[in-house]
Amino acid sequence: MTPRPSLGLRARLLFAFALLCVVTAAAVTGGIYVEARNAILQRTQDAAVQTMRSRLQALYPLGNPAPGPRELGMIAGAVTDGNDDAVAIYHGTRSLAGRDRPCLPLLRQCRHGLEPEMIPQGLRRMVADGDIAWQRVVWQDEPLLIIGTPLMITEGDRPTRASGIEVYIAHSLDSEQRSIDDLTAVAWRNGGAALAFAVVLALLATRGVLGPVRELGRAARLLGQGEMRTRIAVRGSDELADVARTFNDTAAELERHVEQLRAMEADARRFVADVSHELRTPLAALTAVADVLDEEAAGLPEPAGRAARLVSQETLNLTGLVNDLIEISRFDSGVAALALNDIDVAELVRATLRTRGWSEEVRTELPPGVTARLDPRRVDVVLANMVGNALRHGEPPVSVRLSADPHWIAFEVRDHGPGLDEAVLPHVFDRFYKASAARARSEGSGLGLAIARENARLHRGDLTVANAPDGGAVFTLRLPRRAHEPDGGPE
Repeated sequence: MTPRPSLGLRARLLFAFALLCVVTAAAVTGGIYVEARNAILQRTQDAAVQTMRSRLQALYPLGNPAPGPRELGMIAGAVTDGNDDAVAIYHGTRSLAGRDRPCLPLLRQCRHGLEPEMIPQGLRRMVADGDIAWQRVVWQDEPLLIIGTPLMITEGDRPTRASGIEVYIAHSLDSEQRSIDDLTAVAWRNGGAALAFAVVLALLATRGVLGPVRELGRAARLLGQGEMRTRIAVRGSDELADVARTFNDTAAELERHVEQLRAMEADARRFVADVSHELRTPLAALTAVADVLDEEAAGLPEPAGRAARLVSQETLNLTGLVNDLIEISRFDSGVAALALNDIDVAELVRATLRTRGWSEEVRTELPPGVTARLDPRRVDVVLANMVGNALRHGEPPVSVRLSADPHWIAFEVRDHGPGLDEAVLPHVFDRFYKASAARARSEGSGLGLAIARENARLHRGDLTVANAPDGGAVFTLRLPRRAHEPDGGPE
């Protein structure tokens, strides 16, 4: 499954700081804005209501309990101070409309005056019930405070009763709205400044955090590439310093273990090489004796003849094992070299099969005229291992197919047996690996295919194995047509 792309640590820290700043600034400035707005509007509202009440006191006693439009106009004019607009209503009769009297310049709607349709119905019902009430409205994009009150009639000891006259004042909230807008702009500016400040803090914080993290990542990469002496500087005494100290301690311990393993591996390789070389001299003598016994085995009594043949065979097996150990030790020590020659590849394959008596058992597809610059001895060893492995553990027919392009050649050796178990495939070229659920247990040293792959890699090529779709194992040797020495020197 493809991992989801994620933001880097720097981006996440910046986002977290910015989000925290935005949330905090929004909460603080939002709360201040709401409180300031309510305070401004409440103060304006209380002042307007108090002013209206004081002006209404001057209207008593009423000159006419059933006023007409002119008297209602006088009442409306008495409760305004030139900055507001008012209307007085008595049983459907209203004071003169704004178009019939001078306009109040500070009220943008005053060119039409305060009209009854501007008054919310809920406010009118409250005033009709004898309550003084007010409500903020927006009329033609202008915020207004509309205050309504009934005029009451008080006569001596008689109960106070409603006169039926309703007075409404429209007070413009333009200046208050401008103050609120200014407050909003200030809040936005402060929020932007806080956001910029938070980003700067985040950059400083990420620099302090990501610097050691990047250094730790660089050191870890070097350590993974084999630079065992890699260390990082320890600064301070915080958690990052603890991580740096832990990394240095781990690297030191890992370096110690790697040095021990390298020393043990070198000792093991040296031991194998020394033992292999020391065995060659006694093996040469044993081989000579085994050859004599093998020649005389036919004339010996059966138990003795069988023992002679067994000694001869095991001597040959031991000689092969020692030779394989010597060969693998050369690869391990880095002294294996190529003896390159220009060769006819098809003829090399035929010679390999003919020398070992396999020509009749193996099918070949060898296009003529394919030449390459290779080490014929080492290619012969690889081909012999591939074909011998197919003949011993597979089923006929066994085939060898050669293919080539301008830069590479490929040998494909295939059998038609049961193939290799999927669990075995990754270990086919491991040293001394001989167990296989699909094939019989090998009688060889378990080094043949490992040596074959080392020879392929010495040519800058490779040896691979896979199961054919219709059964059988397929070994593929791929080599460059112009092989070079391992050190990259001239041919």
